[in-house]
Amino acid sequence: MTLQSLVFQTAGEILFGRGKASEAARRILPFGRKVFLVHGRTPARADWMAAELEALGAEISGFAVPGEPDLPLIEMGIAAARASGSDVVVAIGGGSVIDAGKAIAALVRASGPIIDYLEVVGTGRVLEDDPLPFIALPTTAGTGAEVTKNAVIGVPEHRRKVSLRDPRMLARLAIVDPALTDNSPRRVTLESGLDAVTQVIEPYISSRANRLTDALCRDAIQSGLSALRILMLREEEAARDQIAWTSLCGGLALANSGLGVVHGLAGPLGGLSEAPHGAICGALLPYALAANRDAVTEPEKARRIEEVLGFIGQAFETTSGKALSALANWSRASGLMTLGGMGITAQDRQAAAEAALASSSMKANPVPLDQATLLAILEAAS
Repeated sequence: MTLQSLVFQTAGEILFGRGKASEAARRILPFGRKVFLVHGRTPARADWMAAELEALGAEISGFAVPGEPDLPLIEMGIAAARASGSDVVVAIGGGSVIDAGKAIAALVRASGPIIDYLEVVGTGRVLEDDPLPFIALPTTAGTGAEVTKNAVIGVPEHRRKVSLRDPRMLARLAIVDPALTDNSPRRVTLESGLDAVTQVIEPYISSRANRLTDALCRDAIQSGLSALRILMLREEEAARDQIAWTSLCGGLALANSGLGVVHGLAGPLGGLSEAPHGAICGALLPYALAANRDAVTEPEKARRIEEVLGFIGQAFETTSGKALSALANWSRASGLMTLGGMGITAQDRQAAAEAALASSSMKANPVPLDQATLLAILEAAS
């Protein structure tokens, strides 16, 4: 059998495991002593990192990311990083924090208007200079942003979320320590966990799937869902470890095989509303899988979708035929809102269905879906 050729891109180095965060400070310093430390809304959660870096002689400039990053916030971060003369960017937080840090590192040396470098709303301008070294430590298990080559940025004037994308944006070092996710709020665990599971499902059924991404995704679908079910009942280190692994696998896979209709719709919906990205993905997932199952005609793609339904069924101890209803019912029972409950209106759904047709994620969906089908997915999830 002829093996397909492929190129696999990821972070320069990945450290995974409980306790690995203890190595962070000494691993960061070789990249530079003026550290631009990007963190979440509460700076105290990153105090341990700042203290360890300062003990080794680093100069720290902090920058808070209170929510999902938008263009004005990124512009503020770039100005702060330039003013501080920082030579390395470290992001510790959830996917929003990591995306913000990644974008700031990429654009500190940019010479033109920031919007020019963005997909869809920009001019397609390519980064003229290499980004500053970027290092990521995720504190949630969901986006896999620590190993992807893009950052998702909201553009309020266009009511869109779009990507800044360049292979040079990949982190020099990604440290995935599941202990940093311990005791995350239940809602955050659910929403980010469903995003993580979506991101091992979509690359597996993607039209760009390959043997390497298959190996990352195949086992992570069922085990990720099973771990998430446990965490909705109780705190457990082993389950935290597993969902962190699922998230990492998803980031590695999506960066190399793409995503699909869930993210194709979630991107526009995130720009049109204030609904959390992971919650949108979780609400859409059962209905998007059903639409792909009903539309696909190629036997191999159909087999993969049925295989995924089997994995979901195993996680919920039911048959593949009942897998999607089990997933939807469990998500709702666990506290996941419908799209309507998130404040997404019929007008938003119509606009998202239209915008999704041109999204980069849709290009990897296993089968083309028309606007009417996209709207039907949105209606079902509402």
